Amino acid sequence: MKSTYLGARASMVASLFLFLLTSMNVKAQESDDFLAQLHNFRVSNYVALDAYYRFIGSGSTNTLNEIVAGINSANDAMNLVTSNTGGGLSNEQLEELNSQFDKFKNLMRDNINDVRTTGYPDLRLVSDMANQALEMNSKASELYQIAQETSKTQTSPRVEAARMGAVVIAQMMAKYSVRTNSSVAQIFQGSALETSLDDQAKEFDMLLETMSTGESKEELSELLSDVNAKWQFIRGSYINYNENNVGFVIDRYSKRILESLSSVISLLQQNA
Repeated sequence: MKSTYLGARASMVASLFLFLLTSMNVKAQESDDFLAQLHNFRVSNYVALDAYYRFIGSGSTNTLNEIVAGINSANDAMNLVTSNTGGGLSNEQLEELNSQFDKFKNLMRDNINDVRTTGYPDLRLVSDMANQALEMNSKASELYQIAQETSKTQTSPRVEAARMGAVVIAQMMAKYSVRTNSSVAQIFQGSALETSLDDQAKEFDMLLETMSTGESKEELSELLSDVNAKWQFIRGSYINYNENNVGFVIDRYSKRILESLSSVISLLQQNA
């Protein structure tokens, strides 16, 4: 009888331990998903901004569709962020970010309408949108760090470097587009608070080095090698801007780097 009781108790303890372990794993997964969506949110907004700067110069439907796709992607990420209960952020913090996103979307809509109706941008509105993008990204980055600390989510340094690298490339891509594709290139260069392209290129160098540090299986090693090759091809154009550089080539290679970094992140998480 005693042995039966002890056996039942041991079984209950084991079940409780398994339940707690499962709950912790679920919570950790929710926290990581939350961070992943905040990351997607940051990148998607700058991809949309890049497309807008190119839209000023081309006015093409394809480029307009790229803006819409970027905003829709950011919107999907924001919806997932606000519905995720495992992020460790308060409703007030999420509402503040969502409010900043609404301002950005409204400015994007107004700027698109200006170009479509008058054929040229309103410098004040373009500047407002660039500053809003910077402020919104700063807030999203701040909440990303808070969520990490609050949820005690341990993300590998290589994944963090790949995510930050994607944000940096997306920002650089947008800045380069305003120089090469927009009719306001000589007047408007973005917010004075932004980091220069030179400094961001050096930052990406360091992030790429961190991504490449550690054991890498064949597929991951090939992806990182591909990212490095594409980066070396366009790095000089980012650091030493030249009007003779072909803007669409820089943009295309930057987008391919973003695609590869997304795959790098997935592989790093699978191998964690």
